[in-house]
Amino acid sequence: MSTHNNDTAVIAVDGPSGSGKGTICRLLARELNWHLLDSGALYRLTALAARHHGVELDDVEALEVLAAHLDVSFKPQEDGETQVVLEGEEVTHTIRNERVGKDASVVAALGPVRDALLSRQRDFAHAPGLVADGRDMGTVVFPEAKLKIYLDASAEERAQRRYKQLISKEPGASLDDILSDIKARDDRDMNRAVAPLKPAPDAVRLDTTSMSIEDVLQSVLDEARHRGLR
Repeated sequence: MSTHNNDTAVIAVDGPSGSGKGTICRLLARELNWHLLDSGALYRLTALAARHHGVELDDVEALEVLAAHLDVSFKPQEDGETQVVLEGEEVTHTIRNERVGKDASVVAALGPVRDALLSRQRDFAHAPGLVADGRDMGTVVFPEAKLKIYLDASAEERAQRRYKQLISKEPGASLDDILSDIKARDDRDMNRAVAPLKPAPDAVRLDTTSMSIEDVLQSVLDEARHRGLR
């Protein structure tokens, strides 16, 4: 099993859906001028590729092959966002819809798929450093990360955040449905047999329920400074 270059500084940020990982990791990578790994995007891309190729989500062998050979590229844009291209098709926004998110949660529970994506995730770690966003970054993918952060928030707060994101794009979005989906996803992620979602023993835990994005970012930057990563 491959591991990344241990000399590369990694900040691993884990936590459940809606805890603020994506936003914090993008801001952190920009602040430090480091590379960014959105590991969730890889699982979403695998799920989307499965739909494109007519692969059922319980066909573990076919999903493993898809994951190992994903034709995907991440292209940084001038506005600070990242364009995601799958098999030549721009899917930046498509992979963020609720259906793909649900499918990704199912795919991510499969050990062979996680194994197939493991070395690809580790390959993102190179100088000057990497900010890794996911659910098992500090426990499985980068267990030797210089700094591990675990972000959390109440399910109700996370549902509210997701609702605010969706309502302009999907006017029919239901807060109750989103809350149910988040609780179901938490249950799948935390209780799956392979790489369950949990804080690493040495992770710094932050409850972001009543924290602003700015406060969370500052807390993480302070931790990075304490470890000589700034």
